Amino acid sequence: MDAYDSGPGARHGAADDDAARSGVAALSPRYQVGAAVALAVVAAVVSIHLGMTFLHVAPSNTVTKQHGDVIDDWIYPEFEQNWKLFAPNPLQQNISVQVRAELSTADGGVRTTGWYDLSAEDGRAIDGNPLPSHTQQNELRRAWDFYTATHDSDDRAVGLRGALSETYLRRIAVLRLARAGAAGAGDVLDQVQYRARTSAVPPPDWSGEQVSDRTEVRELPWWRVPAREADGGVA
Repeated sequence: MDAYDSGPGARHGAADDDAARSGVAALSPRYQVGAAVALAVVAAVVSIHLGMTFLHVAPSNTVTKQHGDVIDDWIYPEFEQNWKLFAPNPLQQNISVQVRAELSTADGGVRTTGWYDLSAEDGRAIDGNPLPSHTQQNELRRAWDFYTATHDSDDRAVGLRGALSETYLRRIAVLRLARAGAAGAGDVLDQVQYRARTSAVPPPDWSGEQVSDRTEVRELPWWRVPAREADGGVA
């Protein structure tokens, strides 16, 4: 063995080489392979997620028509997006969802509350809040959209999900009314009723567009509240 190779200088050079190796390169070959596989899996999942999200928000196309169920299974409910790319007609209405209750009072009478503006309550909770909750932003709005999508203009359920949408809205009403203290001491919540007031968003003056300034009111029928649900349980 050459003396130069086995001397202190050689050992110093080997130490410098070890110090220069860092990150994945510092691992043994077996662990390097494992790290490479893990990085490949992460990259694949991220690529798939970005692709699925793009297809979900993109306009209808051949891929979404053929594989819409697969895309929905990936997106819902954790990664749901409420916007669309190239949306041709964004919502141009203000919809105020309100609710009232009919109560059996402690003295044996019946009392009907005034209308509680649930949309206004959510608006006040969101206004000025840098981190509003998902519930404040979407619970009521999505519940109302769910109802209107599963009922006709005469409030008849269309399809199998109509009853589910009614139950969902009713439970939201019960929770919100309880939070607002609608029932006094000894009162029992018997029925709830929704209505929605819809008005057009005024266009800018420069657009020259004319829209109706009339407010349309949609009043739903009364829904009886099961006793267990009125007491905070699940019917």
